[in-house]
Amino acid sequence: MEQLLGTSIPVFIGLTVVLFGGAAFMTGQGMASKWRPMRTAFLYTALLGLGDRFLLYALFGGELLSVTGYVIHTAVLTVICIAAYRMTQARKMTKQYPWLYERSGLFGWREKNSAGGHAAVS
Repeated sequence: MEQLLGTSIPVFIGLTVVLFGGAAFMTGQGMASKWRPMRTAFLYTALLGLGDRFLLYALFGGELLSVTGYVIHTAVLTVICIAAYRMTQARKMTKQYPWLYERSGLFGWREKNSAGGHAAVS
């Protein structure tokens, strides 16, 4: 597993999941709060992945040019960013348009229906 990641498991969890994952979470929240399209998450997390690879190399002696490590780390950051984006977007939709929408789980919302039933929106 360490060969795929380009670093040890504790370093992966500490640096990628906790530190850069927090940055990815805030990136997703910021994009959703400014109504940016979700596709921009891929650009931002690709840049976060580069920063993550550099710090792994500079601080912990990890492999700088590990393609599989970069892809895995960036995929984890992208998932965190998109989850934060959807959570923030669902919260904003129901807060900004309470007469139209209500929460439907952590990542979604649904249209309010005056007949008592609910139609799923997202």
